[in-house]
Amino acid sequence: MRLSYSALDTYRTCPLKYKFQEIDKIRTPKSKEAVFGTTIHSTMKFIHKPGILFPNLEQAMEFFSNAWNPAVFDSSEEERSAFSQGIKILENYYQKNNPADANIIDLESRFQITIGHAKPAASDRALQPETHIVSGIIDRIDKTPDGYEIIDYKTTRKMPTQEKVDQDIQLSIYLKAFLSRYPKEIANLDKITVSLYYLKHGVKLSSRRTPEQLQKSEDLFLDIIQLIESEKFAPNLSPLCDWCGYQNLCPMWKHKFKESRKIDSQTVNQAINEYIELKSAINITKDRLEKIQEEILRYMDQEGVSRVFGENGLIAQTLRKTYKYDEKRIREILEPLDKWENVLKVDGIALRNILAVLPLEAKEALDKAKIVDKETRGLTIKKGKNND
Repeated sequence: MRLSYSALDTYRTCPLKYKFQEIDKIRTPKSKEAVFGTTIHSTMKFIHKPGILFPNLEQAMEFFSNAWNPAVFDSSEEERSAFSQGIKILENYYQKNNPADANIIDLESRFQITIGHAKPAASDRALQPETHIVSGIIDRIDKTPDGYEIIDYKTTRKMPTQEKVDQDIQLSIYLKAFLSRYPKEIANLDKITVSLYYLKHGVKLSSRRTPEQLQKSEDLFLDIIQLIESEKFAPNLSPLCDWCGYQNLCPMWKHKFKESRKIDSQTVNQAINEYIELKSAINITKDRLEKIQEEILRYMDQEGVSRVFGENGLIAQTLRKTYKYDEKRIREILEPLDKWENVLKVDGIALRNILAVLPLEAKEALDKAKIVDKETRGLTIKKGKNND
């Protein structure tokens, strides 16, 4: 499989968005946040492009102004605020950095690396390659007095903890790409720094990696690729949904965008609002609530949505599954691993206690040994207007 780091990051954020974007190839307009970030990145490249004289602050602001696109913003006030923020980023950057002091060896360096390892073939147990190509762009690579520094610019508001930077998979992949370019530097791994520069804060968070950490990041990448290949594309509800261009296609949101319905929208909106009020009422009538729930669930099935929106809030569908296990299959999996005696009773709790120490193949086999015992559908509500 060929996969960019940005595509991997999209899958980690929301598997369904990955499917829409990378498999279905459904294109959406760039968000204003993405346009802002692209403009800042191009300006940073202009600032550090090698030359006899490096641009001063006024020249950098002129470049930023010429690259600026006001059309992506919803209002003139929003556009002015974003532009001022960009100017402030540049002013803060020049206060803390002298472009002439940096010993830059590459800017916006494109890479392609191979990850993965050989595995036994199913037929003859011979080793077969299971490798994947990962591509991306490194914003900047510097030569430092004792080694190198790999830098990635960020224009987001939120800064992570140092612990997250120490475990950041993007920096690990960029470091592996650097080492594929300069393989002898693996001997000097303790002198290579990886950094995230948060431009809105003027803060650079740095870290280093051990060979074990690099392998762990590669294994995580391979696990995510395995999920993609198994076609697991469930939607993931998060605050980032507010900036997603696929809401009209997502079962979590597309009810808001439906223009034609077989069931009258006024009827279902009344049902939605009445359901919310009845759920909150002290003297709620159980029979009436169940009837409304069935009506809303039928509507959800008809429209292929998981949530519906009313004036007083939203209603989301829930699905509770209980499982039972095929004891014979579980025993066949665990006995060769000397783990069967640890499971006195075949249930979810007993199996979870030993799951962490099992190899990946055994975990997958156990998961396939689960059998759905019962499914129960229900609804949850969130009161309040404009639940976007």
